[in-house]
Amino acid sequence: MDTTFTITPRFAVKMLEKALRLYTPSLSEKPMAEFLADKCDDLGFEDIHIDEVGNIIAKKGSGSPKILLCGHMDVVPGKVKVRKEGDSLYGRGASDAKAPLMAMLFAAASIQNNNGSVTFVGAVDEEGNATGIKNLVKNDMDIDYAIFGEPSGIKQVTIAYKGRLAINLKISVDDSAHASAPWLSKNAIQESMIFAKEIKERLESGQEKKSKGMLLTATLTEINGGTSHNVTPKDCVSTFDIRIPVDMNCKSVEQKIATLVKEISEKRKVEAFYSILDETEPFEAPHNSPLVRAFTLGVMEVEHSRPTLIRKTGTGDMNVIGNQWSIPVVTYGPGDPHEAHTIDEKVSIDEYLKGIEILKRTLHHLKRLHDRKMQ
Repeated sequence: MDTTFTITPRFAVKMLEKALRLYTPSLSEKPMAEFLADKCDDLGFEDIHIDEVGNIIAKKGSGSPKILLCGHMDVVPGKVKVRKEGDSLYGRGASDAKAPLMAMLFAAASIQNNNGSVTFVGAVDEEGNATGIKNLVKNDMDIDYAIFGEPSGIKQVTIAYKGRLAINLKISVDDSAHASAPWLSKNAIQESMIFAKEIKERLESGQEKKSKGMLLTATLTEINGGTSHNVTPKDCVSTFDIRIPVDMNCKSVEQKIATLVKEISEKRKVEAFYSILDETEPFEAPHNSPLVRAFTLGVMEVEHSRPTLIRKTGTGDMNVIGNQWSIPVVTYGPGDPHEAHTIDEKVSIDEYLKGIEILKRTLHHLKRLHDRKMQ
């Protein structure tokens, strides 16, 4: 059965408002999943189900290409009074990321049979430990393109995210001493500071001409050492968060760190041991892929100007899916990213409605461009 739904702007805004009234911090997304399941049913989706970790998954359309539209249902803690003021709709998650999520839902609802198959996903725990996306990746879903819903502003398409290496570095010295006679032994905290400074300088050197999106950054984020206020520390553990641009990979950076730790440890005559806490490869969608071109056309039709393709300095769900499934993936959605997590989070109603229209047109162009590529 091929059914067309006319989703009025008034209905789209009302549904976003309803979604914002559901307060869904990470791992408490059930009310939102049930609300979306109900809406998917009204809008003619099929195979609507909530998986074992709480993601809502629904399908619409048929034929190729096969497109994943994935947004997240959870919000950061802290309630924001839901209200309309002029063109602004306030509420926790208004920007990050219920406006992108609802825009995807209504764009997906417009898909007709034989014009492509859309899998719509409302994921859990994106603001937490990415439980939802990790579970999704485990299933082989046979997808050609994926779009993640995050606020980018309607004229910007995020085509790249940096990778991430999180590293624990443990420094141990031979002995401790009384703080009144510090010359009697080395100090593990001070040695850690020497390591931190040198690792940061060496990893970040030679990048003067690079833009922020293409910089490798090494940041000391935690330090823990010492047992007493008057004894020099024998052990110290520090954590580094290293962001890796798309022209590098985790392995090459890791090898550099291994060499550095060995060199500094021999020079300082202290014991140093590092372990990897997290490893996520950087990802960039090919600029000439049908997905990026479809977005360019969609934005141009609605906004009458070309979108800016941006590289973000963070790391996102896009990295996980893009690298694991080797498919073009972009992140897009209405909303100002600077509104995310703020105490008075809001979204422009006009931008939200334009976002739905741009996503609808993008899906339409993607079908045509994909078919042409396959010929």
